[in-house]
Amino acid sequence: MKDILQLLKEGNKPSLLAAVVNTIIAALKGIAFFFTGNVAMFAETMHSLGDAANQYFVFIGSALSRKAPTPKFPNGFGRVVNLVCLGAVIVVAIMSYEAIKEGWHHILNPTESSGFLINLSVLGIAIILEFVVLYKAGKEILHEVGIDKGGLAPITTSFLHLNKAKPPTKLVFMEDLVATLGGVLAFTAVLIAHFFGLLAAEGIASILIGLMMFYVVGKIFLENAKGAIGETDEEMLDHIARIVAADEDVKDIQRLEVVKEGEFLHVEVVLEVTASHTVSYVDDIRDRLMKIILNQKGVQDVIISFDEDDGVRTWTESNKSNNNDNSSKFPE
Repeated sequence: MKDILQLLKEGNKPSLLAAVVNTIIAALKGIAFFFTGNVAMFAETMHSLGDAANQYFVFIGSALSRKAPTPKFPNGFGRVVNLVCLGAVIVVAIMSYEAIKEGWHHILNPTESSGFLINLSVLGIAIILEFVVLYKAGKEILHEVGIDKGGLAPITTSFLHLNKAKPPTKLVFMEDLVATLGGVLAFTAVLIAHFFGLLAAEGIASILIGLMMFYVVGKIFLENAKGAIGETDEEMLDHIARIVAADEDVKDIQRLEVVKEGEFLHVEVVLEVTASHTVSYVDDIRDRLMKIILNQKGVQDVIISFDEDDGVRTWTESNKSNNNDNSSKFPE
């Protein structure tokens, strides 16, 4: 039990905050829908429920992904967070479908909802809370890429670095961005229906909210599918290649892989060194490079192998993208 609690303490904080906030928002919206029958509020309730459910899952998954490797699972649990995110989007997809279906029924059979002030009040509170979570998630993205900026930077600048964010943080940011926009859309629809009598506006808003949720489903699914399979981090690969090549004892890089699994990076490298070096000297090279590579951000483990220098230049700028095809170059 103590180990589980320790892991949960290391879970992704933005996802936990988002889960708690969305639980409160879902309850408020659900109560408002029960008393008013507003279909846009129904869509928002489904949205917040879906967000809360998968953000709890993502928080737990991010914590479990930090569990240390075991003899039974020697590669660690880094990909657990990707698998959890893949499961989480199924929940969002179901809620998206319900929102679109209910919105379409409302367009075909528009009915006037009551509780105008209740709807506006709940939606207004929800928009503010969602924006706070969005801001926190944006701030976490900047923190993860090493940028320290305040003001509106967590909202504006974070878009430029979204692809570098950890999977849980990215999911929270995207979901709460859609949730904030969805809240504004629902708020506008309630105003239009009340003051202009265009009751179908609430149904249209519900469909649009559902479609935005489906966009998040598609994007998060594709990105986490890559993570679950194991995707090369090209930027870090180039960075580590430069570090290794700069070592005076390294004559060539025969093979280099930097694979992203969840939040972590796994590095495998085969280096060529002078054949006359003793085993002890080569071991010192390994220890030196191992320490440097493990100090790079996100790197969890490193495997370094050596082969004798064959005098043929293997590693060049042009063959980095084809490096994964050189599996036969591993020393026997």
